[in-house]
Amino acid sequence: MQKLQKNSLAELPEVRALGRHTERDPLTLFWTASGIELEFTGSELWVDLFADYETMEPWVSVELNGAWVARFAVNPGSSRVCLFRGMAPGRPKHLRLLKDVQAMHDDPAHLLQIAGLEHAGGTFLPLPEPTFRLEFVGDSITSGEGAIGAQPEEDWAGAFFSAENHYARMTADALEAEYRCLSQSGWGIVASWENDPHQVMMPYYTQVCGVAVGERNAAFGAQQPNDFAAWQPDAVIFNLGTNDCGAFDSLPWTDPDTGAQYQLRRLSNGDFHPADAQKVADGVQQFLELAREKNPQAALVWCIGMLGNRIEPVLRQGMEQYKAASGDKNAYLLELPEATPATLGARLHPGAECHLQATAVLTNFLKTVL
Repeated sequence: MQKLQKNSLAELPEVRALGRHTERDPLTLFWTASGIELEFTGSELWVDLFADYETMEPWVSVELNGAWVARFAVNPGSSRVCLFRGMAPGRPKHLRLLKDVQAMHDDPAHLLQIAGLEHAGGTFLPLPEPTFRLEFVGDSITSGEGAIGAQPEEDWAGAFFSAENHYARMTADALEAEYRCLSQSGWGIVASWENDPHQVMMPYYTQVCGVAVGERNAAFGAQQPNDFAAWQPDAVIFNLGTNDCGAFDSLPWTDPDTGAQYQLRRLSNGDFHPADAQKVADGVQQFLELAREKNPQAALVWCIGMLGNRIEPVLRQGMEQYKAASGDKNAYLLELPEATPATLGARLHPGAECHLQATAVLTNFLKTVL
């Protein structure tokens, strides 16, 4: 083995930090698809990681020259992992490391950090500027839940999250874009799938990763305001509403502190209760208003359909309310292909083929508005 030089990411400005983050020494990987991207001409490269968790271990994927070459769970504590070795010196190697697992709101101990890189010879080359920047905001679909694993799998496990078999990754790559994901399984626009009104994405949109709770996550900057000026997307792609739709079919949620009950209701004929449908439509309008405030030039694209489109008319109403109130002509509603028995993945979620089909629709659409 060659003698290796060790550097923090703060010492390697050529290495691109992916996903919302604060400091680079260490680099805390909060969201799905956070990680690093680099070009390196040396023969050997290792990554120094630190991980912790109580219930959900972090998984990562490694791409080398565009090929998915490794996937593993990161052991608790400090670890050192070989990304590649024995490769021809002097030849540029493109590497991307992505966190597969989402931020874990229910596990304050969940943590994944890159402490540094160890390398033999060679040079880290500047990466070309991306053609576009894309931001994805969603639920379990955008967390890549079920995008890897056998169809019968039902366990809540880190192994069944994938940032690779993922419509955001595929769309960004097709458009030569840098991208970020903000997503939480089960969360919605105004309610979670089980009617919890606190598990909604909009209140956390302006923070780095406010869903990562606890003192340690706070110390690493999770609750800090996001610096929107430092990274402006060309498009914000929402994929929310599936869990709000599910809430209409779920039992009321009872607040353990106040005893108050919350529920999105249906009428006796099965239709959405008009007052509750209006809550969802108003939530769409308010989220679009916030996104436009923070991203003045971005296309705003609201997607639905990968797990059904029953709530599409309500989302469309919210979109039309927003456009009528704002006059914004750069906001759109887009239906994506629904998972079928053949394209369903693990945990009754879209599989890799469904993500690929969604990618084709979304990529073609973005080409018309970017």
